[in-house]
Amino acid sequence: MKSDIHPKYGPVVFRDLASDTSFLTNSTATSAKTIEWEDGNTYPLIEVEISSASHPFYTGKQRIMDSAGRVERFNARFKGFGGKK
Repeated sequence: MKSDIHPKYGPVVFRDLASDTSFLTNSTATSAKTIEWEDGNTYPLIEVEISSASHPFYTGKQRIMDSAGRVERFNARFKGFGGKK
């Protein structure tokens, strides 16, 4: 690897704003905000809107789409479109 061309890789805390959960992991992301972690060390803080702690796919709280209602609305809206004149 070439020296001085790669971003710094180190510990960073990610805070999920939706569920107020924090994760300590390694990343190349940086931030001016810092937080004191449970181990007493200070790490950069990255605040994210959504993570695995609040994403519906990972939490199992997915919404079921009403596809039948959508199809019926579409057919009602365009029922006379493209008919013979």
